[in-house]
Amino acid sequence: MMTSQPPESFQIISSLRYDPDLPGAIVQYHAEDSYPDPKDSPYYLLRYHRDRLLNAAIHFNWPEAITFLQKKQDLSQFAQTLDASIPDRTKPWRLRVALDRNGTCSVDVHPVAPCSPLILFAPSSVPEGTTSRPETATPTPWRLYVDSQPTTPSAFTTHKTTARDEYAAARQRAGITSPQEPAEVLLVNGKGEVMEGSITTPYFRRRRRRGGAAGSAVVDKEEESETPDWVTPPLSSGGNAGTTRRYALEHGFCVEQVVRAEELVDGEECWLSNGVRGFIRAVVVLKR
Repeated sequence: MMTSQPPESFQIISSLRYDPDLPGAIVQYHAEDSYPDPKDSPYYLLRYHRDRLLNAAIHFNWPEAITFLQKKQDLSQFAQTLDASIPDRTKPWRLRVALDRNGTCSVDVHPVAPCSPLILFAPSSVPEGTTSRPETATPTPWRLYVDSQPTTPSAFTTHKTTARDEYAAARQRAGITSPQEPAEVLLVNGKGEVMEGSITTPYFRRRRRRGGAAGSAVVDKEEESETPDWVTPPLSSGGNAGTTRRYALEHGFCVEQVVRAEELVDGEECWLSNGVRGFIRAVVVLKR
């Protein structure tokens, strides 16, 4: 079983998308009521990324990093910090924001492929009847594998940091050799519960469990809802408190529910998401 040993030195990080088409797409696809403020920013889920970094700094008790991020409570100031790194504001970019315990912030910027703005919205955000749908924005679904070894939940799986050896190892075991490959692997804890993807949050179609303890995996059939809902693993399973995960939960696309690896079905369709690529269709692959 993989274990998380605190590294001597690490940074807290968040990766996000800069996309000049985002503000216009929010209006075009009538997502104003579901997409979080600020809606006029080209930075995807800007507030959630700032909050994510701050929550991690608080958890690791980094006073100087906390002070730096609290000064960015005005999101326009946070955006100005990012603006200085954008080479060309007419193109989309992938930003990797890293903050150390001394409050020093660095921003690495890399080219990212243009995409349909639809994939940046939770599938439930686009009103029914809209001609273009998130489901059709990614014509080829990703392959979603299950890690062959369990991972131990820790602060380094709940919060995104540069200590990512466990994620790299899971991808290697799954045979994923490139970030551009349309494939992902699910991390699973020692109890057999799905934690998250190596670079994404997963969502599965399940009958929602009612009654009993929240997140309980043991329920009777009559306690399940009649209509399947989209569910994502709770943080208690050990996964990352991601930005698109927060967006999907707060704006009603999904609910939290324990998902056991043994419940997954070969060929079942699901969704994945992250702060750079948005929402991606995927298919579970158990047989190779």
